[in-house]
Amino acid sequence: MPQVIGITALNRYVKSVLEGDAVLADLALRGEIANFVRHAKSGHCYFSLRDAQSSVKAVMFSRDAARLAFRPQDGMQVVVRCRVSLYERDGAFQVYVRDLMPDGIGAAQMAFEELKARLAAEGLFRPEAKQPLPPMPSCVGVVTSGTGAALQDILQVIGRRWPLTRLLVAPVNVQGREAAAQIAGGIRALDADGRAQVIIVARGGGSREDLWVFNDEGIARAAFACRTPLISAVGHEIDYTILDFVADMRAPTPSAAAELAVPDQAQIRRALAEIYDKMHKNMQDRLHLCYNDTVTARQNLADLSPLHGIEQRRARLDNSCRQLGSRMETCCRAAQTRFAHSLQVLDSLSPYRVLARGYCIPETRTGKSLCLAQQQPGQQLWLRGDGCRARCRIESIEVKQNEDTEKLRTGDEPAGTAAG
Repeated sequence: MPQVIGITALNRYVKSVLEGDAVLADLALRGEIANFVRHAKSGHCYFSLRDAQSSVKAVMFSRDAARLAFRPQDGMQVVVRCRVSLYERDGAFQVYVRDLMPDGIGAAQMAFEELKARLAAEGLFRPEAKQPLPPMPSCVGVVTSGTGAALQDILQVIGRRWPLTRLLVAPVNVQGREAAAQIAGGIRALDADGRAQVIIVARGGGSREDLWVFNDEGIARAAFACRTPLISAVGHEIDYTILDFVADMRAPTPSAAAELAVPDQAQIRRALAEIYDKMHKNMQDRLHLCYNDTVTARQNLADLSPLHGIEQRRARLDNSCRQLGSRMETCCRAAQTRFAHSLQVLDSLSPYRVLARGYCIPETRTGKSLCLAQQQPGQQLWLRGDGCRARCRIESIEVKQNEDTEKLRTGDEPAGTAAG
């Protein structure tokens, strides 16, 4: 009984058998395109190749489809260079296309593909070998026909975009037997001259046969050896030559090459105006900041000034004086009120108020008050009344002991004798 295997193992085995076949690894097929679809997002191309009896599915990945110089369509007879394999997930037998060209070009196209593959293997197309273009070249070298429209287009574009740039032209034939050698020589001559900072190799539009000279290996090697950055501007946008792959930059037309070679003065003016506006705004912002700092410093200086302290202290002194004056006035009024009240109390307690009611006060001649109980009979004294004074002599003194007993002292009795 045969060995039982899974579908995945089967598809993997068949894929390995197909990819291990040397014939199927690099194959050229002729057929008619059917059901052509180019995926909008990925850029991959999916179609079928068929002849009168059979068909096979084909896929061309985006990296290879990007090199197509024409738009494939259903019903178009083509020759593809491909490898044969199996799409393992679906078990679909299909061819993986590397190059696709319209049928009928024949040996010339095959020679083109062989040269392209050989130069690519030598590294003439590698991206790291590409040189950047100078931003503002003062001199641009041009390899083209001295009487062709391509040169006029380049002159017009450069004169409009950056008139400061000078052109150094190497006039050559761009078609015919001698064209390839002249173009390669023009590239080498401009590179050796050293004045040109960028070189444009240009030719206007034409048929595929007219542009075929730019597939020459000598031109490709001269472009690769050129130390000056080189722009290829051959034909129209859909036209690709070997020179396009070797050059440091490819332009779809000679006018586009001139736009790539020199800057646009209008754009530079706008950029300068924008820089000026930014500088002006930056200066205004800095001035505003400096002004604010100056105002702050001035305020701080004013706060730290001795005059500011004097004014503050003067204001506090004035306020203290006003408060002191107010308090003094309040105290004076209160003192005056107390003094007036004291005067009233004193006046009410004054013995002279008693004199006004008819009483008298005994006193000495000098006005000193006397106590009658301590005086002797026969002694002279003064009686002060209300507004007058009378001189008197003591005849006798009666001392009242209690409510029922009195003691009489007269001048006829010796002092200390009790009266009856």
